[in-house]
Amino acid sequence: MRPTRATVLLTAGLVTLLGVPSAAAAETPPTLYVNNNSSSCSDGGSGSQAVPFCSISAAAKVVAPGQTVRIKTGKRYDEAVTIDRSGTPGKPVSFVSDGPEDRLVVLGTQPLTITGASHVVVRGLSLSGGIRVNRSADVELDRVYAHARVSGAEGLVVGDASTDVRVSRGLFHGVRIEGGAQRTVLGRNEIIGNSREPLTVEDAPATVITNNTFQLGCGTAVPLSGSSSGSAVFNNVINAKYYVGLCDPARGRTALAVSQSAAAGTRADYNLIAGPFQTVYTWGGAAHQDQAAFHAATGQGGHDIVHPTTEDAHKKAVDSADATAPGVMPTDISGYPVVDDLRVPNTGKDGGYLDRGARESQNSLESVRLEPDQPWAPAGTAVKATATAVSAWSGPLTYHFDFGDGSAPVVTGERTATHVYSSPCECTAKVTVYNEAKMKTAAGAKVKVTAPGPLTAGFTSQPFLPTAEDPRAYVAPLTVEVDPRSTVAPWPVQQVDVDFGDGAHERVSALEPVRHAYAQPGDHKVTVTLKDAKGTTSTVSRTVQVAYAASGYVPVHPFRVLDTRLSNSPVQAGTAAQVAVPMIAGSPSGSYHTGGATAAVLNVTVTGATQDTHLNVWPSGQQRPATSNVNVRAGGTSSNTVTVPIGSDGKILAQLNSGQGHVVVDFVGYYQPNTGKRFYPVTPTRLADTRTTGGALGAGQTRTVKVAGVRSIPPDAQAVALNLTGTGATTDTHVIAYAEADKRPAISNLNPEPGKDKSNQVIVPVGPDGTITLYNNAGSTDLVLDVVGYYHEWGGGALFTPVVPKRLADTRTTGKLAPGATTTVAGLPANAVGAALNVTATETTSAGFLTVHGYGTARTDASSLNTRPGETVPNHVTTPVGGGKVSIWNSWGGSNHVITDVFGYFTQG
Repeated sequence: MRPTRATVLLTAGLVTLLGVPSAAAAETPPTLYVNNNSSSCSDGGSGSQAVPFCSISAAAKVVAPGQTVRIKTGKRYDEAVTIDRSGTPGKPVSFVSDGPEDRLVVLGTQPLTITGASHVVVRGLSLSGGIRVNRSADVELDRVYAHARVSGAEGLVVGDASTDVRVSRGLFHGVRIEGGAQRTVLGRNEIIGNSREPLTVEDAPATVITNNTFQLGCGTAVPLSGSSSGSAVFNNVINAKYYVGLCDPARGRTALAVSQSAAAGTRADYNLIAGPFQTVYTWGGAAHQDQAAFHAATGQGGHDIVHPTTEDAHKKAVDSADATAPGVMPTDISGYPVVDDLRVPNTGKDGGYLDRGARESQNSLESVRLEPDQPWAPAGTAVKATATAVSAWSGPLTYHFDFGDGSAPVVTGERTATHVYSSPCECTAKVTVYNEAKMKTAAGAKVKVTAPGPLTAGFTSQPFLPTAEDPRAYVAPLTVEVDPRSTVAPWPVQQVDVDFGDGAHERVSALEPVRHAYAQPGDHKVTVTLKDAKGTTSTVSRTVQVAYAASGYVPVHPFRVLDTRLSNSPVQAGTAAQVAVPMIAGSPSGSYHTGGATAAVLNVTVTGATQDTHLNVWPSGQQRPATSNVNVRAGGTSSNTVTVPIGSDGKILAQLNSGQGHVVVDFVGYYQPNTGKRFYPVTPTRLADTRTTGGALGAGQTRTVKVAGVRSIPPDAQAVALNLTGTGATTDTHVIAYAEADKRPAISNLNPEPGKDKSNQVIVPVGPDGTITLYNNAGSTDLVLDVVGYYHEWGGGALFTPVVPKRLADTRTTGKLAPGATTTVAGLPANAVGAALNVTATETTSAGFLTVHGYGTARTDASSLNTRPGETVPNHVTTPVGGGKVSIWNSWGGSNHVITDVFGYFTQG
């Protein structure tokens, strides 16, 4: 950009305004320090950095010519400060802020007074008590923000024949120059007047008012009166905007007023006047309502701009000022330089581009984006980084490229830079962009520098489980995460194909984890094939073991999820009925099942069977197992608790072996990883028996039973696993076991019949008072409760691992279990402390019961299942395990065949 004549004149004018620096003195006096936040400060000390003064006044009393007082920012200085000591030409006494460049020293409500002093510099102060300059000469006030708390008082007063006071880059609520002050210069300030005029110049000859921004309420923005002749008013912006309502006609609103006594030798031009004014100009006693009339009458203001509003007036201030005017400064109120706004023509004097007002339009930087052409490449590859900056206009910018590997930054006026990385790294390249004003913006980009070599596929795998922090987030059982990020890839991988080994495939376009929900556990061969940016491929295969995760138990208030009687659609033999796990969470795309549950605990009832049959329950997506859950006689009703893994689609399946019948399913709770209660198995122990205490329950009657703190159950147990037996029923009925007496669920747990002892295992939450409640629907029946375990918060208890339903033992292939005999069932993990089994007695010759207990432990009198001649009787049994085995004892009734199926086991978490 070719410098204009105005630029050269601007530079010359600056030298005139600021002066030529004198040669440094042979000895520079030591700097004085003020820090009222320092524990070592002392006003009786020397003002060193180690022992600074506590007050500014202490420094002001001893400061010598050429000495600088550095005042620490941060804590307010509540003191009245008087500066009455002088410097000498070229060796001023200076009071400056000591802190970040944008921080000011804050004084309290008392004034700062400069009186009888010369060659003084004050820079970087903020005062609410105002500044007074009296009888002083060669004073510079720079970056000073001042207002006076006293109503009607000005933030700055220069008077009493002060000379050569320069006020720059400050913010003032009212300025008064008076009392014979001479050659005062106001440059690049914002001067605000609300209830008062922003500026008063009276009896102050040769005052220079250049490149200020005035905010006027009422009165006159720039008035010169008395003997203020020979003054200059150039390049200012005068806004009538900080006022709501009409001004008092007696005061009116005037932009510029020069009295007859001040008009001699006074010049005014290149000012921007914006907003509604009653009188725009008054000169020598004559009023002028527009710029043309003013210029024609006075010869002044030939390049003034008068704009009716303030909304867009700032646009007219850009690149339109006189760079040769007296008092022009090289930087604006924010310290930014004079720059050429390339969006507008240069309409300033002689084609100059100085702006009017206190602020200079800058090529502001909004953002920058950094894009390496090779964000992933082996060492030795040339990486070209391109920076795209968004700025106000397409002016010159400087780019500092730092490639993040310790190499020297590249500084250039071009938006691209090329670099060769010499060694592998995970580097962050960064670009910082500067405009002419040294404003900056920065951006970074990751660059992965790899070791040269072949593409070598790799992956890790792990179960993907719900978290404790978000237990309701949907995670299907048997979900596995395959992570290919262990791959060695010199060039970017653009395609990842995963064969999960069960017929499922997935393709992604980057090295990122992929997840898949398997339908059933087992070993699966997973194959990952990669393709990089150069077209090279690599494949790796590995066997991945898929298994259900150990889980805690989450009890719920029981509720019914299926009753085929309502739709009169009985379950048919040979056809599996789907049972959806209840929906308890939702999303915008639809509902999903109970968080990341792996297994459901249900009470399943079969009624109205057309023939003797049994019901299987198993996870959706898996083959029907050779197990059974509910056995029922033709025309009868039978129920059983079922613990079953959930299919990957959130469903379970139920199928009758023969005939048809209605199926009722009640949801009791579920098991889920990283949440829920832990299980503590106990030796089966009798808790209650109405035959000996309390008597039978009549129709519609309830009985409260204390469970927490009884026998081996701790007082703070949260759920109990019980074997519930009904005996002596007078009619067909159903029994419900539940937590809170006043919140009976519409389900059933046991279906007693006259002449039959029937049992079912139940898991019941403990009520707030440590009890559970038993309810009998019809007739009367005695009830027997045996505890087999309890659930508690996370701690030393056991977690449940579901398994695909599996038959462990069947005495029909080895011989009946005789009365008083015990059979041992193996096949459980050696570290199991408990198991969820379905035990079935069939071909019974006489009524009796079975007791299941941990192998190697003492048997108790508690019953796990009541046998009946001529019937096949199943029961869900949660039992302790010893050495991977359980023992099943047959009472002294008849002989039985015993069938044992496993649905999961408990291990210490």
